[in-house]
Amino acid sequence: MLDPSSSEEESDELLEEERRDVLVAAGGGSPRSLPPPPRDPRGREAGAARAASPSPSPSVLSEGREEQERLQREEREKRLRLQLYVFIARCIAHPFNAKQPTDMARRQQKLNKQQLQILKERFQAFLNGETQIMADEAFCNAVRSYYEVFLKSDRVARMVHSGGCSANDFREVFKKNIEKRVRSLPEIDGLSKETVLSSWLAKYDAIYRGEEDFCKQPNRMALSAVSELILSKEQLYEMFQQILGIKKLEHQLIYNACQLDNGDEQAAQIRRELDGRLQLAEQMARERKFPKFVTREMENMYIEELRSSVNLLMANLESLPVSKGGPEFKLQKLKRSQNSAFLDIGDENEVQLSKSDVVLSFTLEIVIMEVQGLKSVAPNRIVYCTMEVEGGEKLQTDQAEASRPQWGTQGDFTTTHPRPVVKVKLFTESTGVLALEDKELGRVVLYPTSNSPKSPDLHKMIVPKNSQDSDLKIKLAVRMDKPPHMKHCGYLYALGQKVWKRWKKRYFVLVQVSQYTFAMCSYREKKSEPQELMQLEGYTVDYTAPHTGLQGGRMFFNAVKEGDTVIFASDDEQDRILWVQAMYRATGQSYKPVPASQAQKMNPKGGNVDTDTFPLYTDRGQKHGMDEFISANPCKFDHASLFRLLQRQTLDHRLNDSYSCLGWFSPGQVFVLDEYCARYGVRGCHRHLCYLNELIEHSENGSVIDPTLLHYSFAFCASHVHGNRPDGIGTVSVDEKERFEEIKDRLSSLLENQISHFRYCFPFGRPEGALKATLSLLERVLMKDIATPIPAEEVKKVVRICLEKAALINYTRLTEYAKIEETMNQATPARKLEEVLHLAELCIEVLQQNEEHHSEAFAWWPELLAEHAEKFLSLYSVDMDSALEAQPQDSWDSFPLFQLLNNALRNDTFLCNGKFHKHLQEIFVPMVIRYIDLMESSIAQSIHRGLEQESWQPVKSITNSLPNVALPKVPSLPLNLPQVPSFTTPTWMTSLYDSTNGSATSEDLFWKLDALQMFVFDLHWPEPEFAHHLEQRLKLMATDMIEACVKRTRIAFELKLQKTNKSTDLRIPSSLCTMFNVLVDAKKQTAKLCILDGGQEQQYHSKIDDLIEETVKEIISLLVSKVVSVLEGVLSKLSRYDEGTFFSSLVSFTVKAAAKYVDVPKPGMDLADTYIMFVRQNQDILREKVNEEMYIEKLFDQWYSSSMKVICMWLADRLDLQLHIYQLKTLIKIVKKTYRDFRLQGVLEGTLNSKTYDTVHSRLTVEEATVSVTDAGGLQGITMKDSDEEEG
Repeated sequence: MLDPSSSEEESDELLEEERRDVLVAAGGGSPRSLPPPPRDPRGREAGAARAASPSPSPSVLSEGREEQERLQREEREKRLRLQLYVFIARCIAHPFNAKQPTDMARRQQKLNKQQLQILKERFQAFLNGETQIMADEAFCNAVRSYYEVFLKSDRVARMVHSGGCSANDFREVFKKNIEKRVRSLPEIDGLSKETVLSSWLAKYDAIYRGEEDFCKQPNRMALSAVSELILSKEQLYEMFQQILGIKKLEHQLIYNACQLDNGDEQAAQIRRELDGRLQLAEQMARERKFPKFVTREMENMYIEELRSSVNLLMANLESLPVSKGGPEFKLQKLKRSQNSAFLDIGDENEVQLSKSDVVLSFTLEIVIMEVQGLKSVAPNRIVYCTMEVEGGEKLQTDQAEASRPQWGTQGDFTTTHPRPVVKVKLFTESTGVLALEDKELGRVVLYPTSNSPKSPDLHKMIVPKNSQDSDLKIKLAVRMDKPPHMKHCGYLYALGQKVWKRWKKRYFVLVQVSQYTFAMCSYREKKSEPQELMQLEGYTVDYTAPHTGLQGGRMFFNAVKEGDTVIFASDDEQDRILWVQAMYRATGQSYKPVPASQAQKMNPKGGNVDTDTFPLYTDRGQKHGMDEFISANPCKFDHASLFRLLQRQTLDHRLNDSYSCLGWFSPGQVFVLDEYCARYGVRGCHRHLCYLNELIEHSENGSVIDPTLLHYSFAFCASHVHGNRPDGIGTVSVDEKERFEEIKDRLSSLLENQISHFRYCFPFGRPEGALKATLSLLERVLMKDIATPIPAEEVKKVVRICLEKAALINYTRLTEYAKIEETMNQATPARKLEEVLHLAELCIEVLQQNEEHHSEAFAWWPELLAEHAEKFLSLYSVDMDSALEAQPQDSWDSFPLFQLLNNALRNDTFLCNGKFHKHLQEIFVPMVIRYIDLMESSIAQSIHRGLEQESWQPVKSITNSLPNVALPKVPSLPLNLPQVPSFTTPTWMTSLYDSTNGSATSEDLFWKLDALQMFVFDLHWPEPEFAHHLEQRLKLMATDMIEACVKRTRIAFELKLQKTNKSTDLRIPSSLCTMFNVLVDAKKQTAKLCILDGGQEQQYHSKIDDLIEETVKEIISLLVSKVVSVLEGVLSKLSRYDEGTFFSSLVSFTVKAAAKYVDVPKPGMDLADTYIMFVRQNQDILREKVNEEMYIEKLFDQWYSSSMKVICMWLADRLDLQLHIYQLKTLIKIVKKTYRDFRLQGVLEGTLNSKTYDTVHSRLTVEEATVSVTDAGGLQGITMKDSDEEEG
């Protein structure tokens, strides 16, 4: 017995770990986790002490019983786990059905809450500029959006908590986000958008890793990748120790006791298990004790399936090589057709092995060390040795002097003789001239076997007669290997009925030809083929008592078969035990032979120790208490229940490891579960039903499970229950069918719940494709059978109901997040509107996320997602209507709400003009109409009041005279405009119209009209007819307003012009230019404010255009008349010098008399210069202050033409008179300067050189010629000839 105090710390630790184990007993129904035991390791003794108290109370007795029951339950669970681990360890040690899959999708490392918090801090540090990562504004905006929308989302936090989120999910969400952003960026020459994406992802990875983990990450990823792929046996053992709570010491005891490192023992165990399963099948067929099947005909089919499955396992075992990777395996394998013959039970036609089938191949190593006792040869003579295996080649050592005959030479040989003959000879070189061969000094003949000692030994050599070397010895070693397929060998006595019919000692070899074929062969010396052989199939080996009539051999055992008995005997007990163990493994018998000495020590009644007081660790001779688990017959266990327990514990372990597995087992776990099912006959449907049950339970508890995995298992079970034989099993039990229907109902409820919570079960479309797979699985679950597809309308109906629930769930959680209920009950109208506007932004964000992340999953039913959105918005409309009803009358603060919602809805194919959209329009139609009515009245009043009080100062002049302060920025007109129904004159008009010199009233009018139209345009009214009506009304209103402004401006222009004088002191006032500019601006604004395509509106606009054109013509005519009247005044002054008048004679006489004594100024030049200055300055005024070049040109054309016409008429009135010298000089200067100035102002040549001008020019030229004849010096250089020498 183990001393309990020998390792006190270890025992305490084991007990503590044992109490922490959580397990569910096979059979189901018990809870997944058990209550923790008390900390006191002496709890059992304490309970017993309490029970033995002289007068215990009922509560103490109850507690004592509960404690004892709990300890007993834990003990039973512990024993069950140990037994299960024995079966699993055998599957790992010697698999022959399954392999670790290499094509499974690699699982990513999952993120936990601590890592998510660290990730948030890293991204926050980047946004705060605390990292060294350089980034532009666009990338920073993308990261900020990612941080605010994704990383801070409570849905992501829940997903991380459930263990279904990996680093790859975070990266894919960011990648999808930036792809949309980068696509919307403008193209940049030399920089592709793929390059931008790669750069942004690299920066994301740098932020994600952080500076401290930059170098550590690759190593950790490499280790995790290895652990997720193929595991070694040691790693598999360790994994399932953790899964089942098996301690390392227990594993080591089981490993050694089960001989898990002995392939022969494991293969023999498999053969015994398969034989036991066949016997159970036969017993079931005889007793007619079957599971309850859906039809009675399946009972016989069930037996055939059992036999077929065992036969398949036998074939799999047979297909394995005898020793994996054995390089010397050269036995001739049996053909497949031969193997299948003996695998069928009841077939008496056994395969007979021929002697050539068991030919073995051996490798011998002969090492010659030295020779001792060599005296017959001179010390300086050369000696050497030869070695050979009889029937093979001969090898020679190096040469050595006789004084030191040492070599250490090794010779390698290959032979097929189990009993080879080895000859080693010693030679010396012959010195005789005629000698043909060297002289042999001695020889030794050896008969090694695979059991012979391998260490060097001295052997006496046989010497020639009369040799002096009577004590010649050679030291050598002969090592003969044991081929993998030679299971045992040695000398035995044997006597049989069919073979070895004489009792004699023979050399036997137990040969394994294949996994199911063994033979006992007896060999003679130097023979490759056995002399006799016996195939061990069907024999039972056991220990026997000595046979007195047989001479030779001390320890007996036999091999018995129907009609044959073979008696064997060895010389010692240990050899017998080894032979019986080897033959026990080879025969595959269920009975385990026990030597008589051990059998006497066993309990004669065959009873077991009390399980309640059974210690886990007992005497080492009983394998530390593990003998019960190791010797247990696997065929007597309910492996369906055991597998349910194993799969549950494995899934729990898998979901709690460091990978985001989504319910998928690791390759190593799949391998062990596959091997267990195949080896112990667990039905595939049972396996997948248990798997589905566990996955559904985990999913209901919040774990993220891949719907594709659920689909795979469900499809397998459905196919099996409906008779499609997915794994070749055609029998369907009643239990399987009932459990399938129960699973189907649970799965349907789960899927409908997930679809109803799709925003929270699959946040941001993660796991990728999971929602689409869930919908596909729902369609499969709704099918009545596997062959008949369900009508699309039925699936659509179920999904529609789920999405209606989803709308309520999403909106309820959104309002809880926004805390809208608290605000709506007590807030002011403005606060309510603010909250509803914020809630609208959240609703739009939800709908956009649904479209971005989930629309692809609902691609089959896009109208259902639209109905979901309508339902969602209808819930919002209740809060929206409540907030809008609370707003005061004629409050325009709610227009931004319409713009926000309308902009989101109008671009959606399904929601545009949908139910909510129409409801939104119905609410805002009266408000829009009311607002436009008020604005129309306000603008009309402002025109009336403004023009009455108008100073007609240009706006630019007003703003230039303001203090030098920064102008306010232009507000957002669509949002600012509705808040102010009446407008004051804006002093920042230059911000909008930099080139204008219009009046304050006109600019205010144009700005209001433009702002109003832009406001209505920015509403983007979705209903076409009403939108057209609004546009038409605003255009017509603008037309009427501009028409009124033009008419009032025309009247004001005429009045203002009448008040100006007619002398050359006249300078056109800036107010007249401002009026002119008002008309110019009006013409420009009509193109934008008044025009509609086609119809009456186009005609109406043409009328306004015509009105403006006519008004412009009229004011040009008025202005030209005004400036021409100045010219007429100048000409009237010149008329006083007409010939024949008294004033003309007086002036001439006075000038001539005065000229004799003083220099008299040039008469008439002041008048000409004054007029010319008048013309030039007014030209400059018009050119500077009137904005329209075309109208300036028209004005100058008419001004020039009218001036020439007036001069021409004035000259025509004096055709019969000769012009006075002063008249002539003044007119010449006026005409020439006028011509030149108007040409500089851009008047065309055709206008300048008109007939009128030619007439004037001719008359003045004639008058100039006349004066030059009569008074040559009178003109003083003034002439009509072209000359640039004159003063300007």
